Amino acid sequence: MQFLRTKFTASPEYARTVPFVVFVLLTCGQGQFGPASTYWMYLLKTLVGAWLIWASRPFVEEMRWKLSWEAVAVGVVICIAWIGLDGLYPRLAKPQTVWDPNKQFGAGSGLGLFWNVVRLIGSSVVVPPIEEVFYRSLLYRYFVRIKFLTMPLGQFHALSFVVTSGIFGLMHPDRWLAGILCGLAYQGLVLRKNRLGDAMTAHAITNFLLGLWVIAKGDWSFW
Repeated sequence: MQFLRTKFTASPEYARTVPFVVFVLLTCGQGQFGPASTYWMYLLKTLVGAWLIWASRPFVEEMRWKLSWEAVAVGVVICIAWIGLDGLYPRLAKPQTVWDPNKQFGAGSGLGLFWNVVRLIGSSVVVPPIEEVFYRSLLYRYFVRIKFLTMPLGQFHALSFVVTSGIFGLMHPDRWLAGILCGLAYQGLVLRKNRLGDAMTAHAITNFLLGLWVIAKGDWSFW
């Protein structure tokens, strides 16, 4: 813990990158240790991600939740677009249904419900601050200035706006177009509000509503 505090204090880049990188690495481990590891690895990365958010929060001052009508509107619209655009454009990768607790534990089982709740919490509470800090705060500004903290969050830079959103979209190759639109919308919120918290809230709303859709419809390919 002291090592992390020292590194976070010395390097603003480190404080904004380490939680994201660790989260991605743990994501790569899901399903690599048998079918059940899809679930317990998700729980592990959610707990580790939550701890890293807590550890880095004192050193990442922009990582503060904010609620606004714009954040709610963007969150809802992006969820609708994510679902509505599905299948209307070519994919860069085939969706893989690796999360299906009904198949793994039985439809209506207590374990299935537990893992769906874990997934809902992880995607709605842990993912937004980790990803928004990395993409919309660090990456967007770092492409413009190495000393990125000297650049206001609300400063518009066309190339970085497009490139950062493009990278975010390509990180979702099965739904890259929706991902790019998502990145543009969240970054637009940051620019409009000159703060990160509204984008975190919009991201959380999108993921929460999408999670409810997945559970209600059993359309596990979205997860």
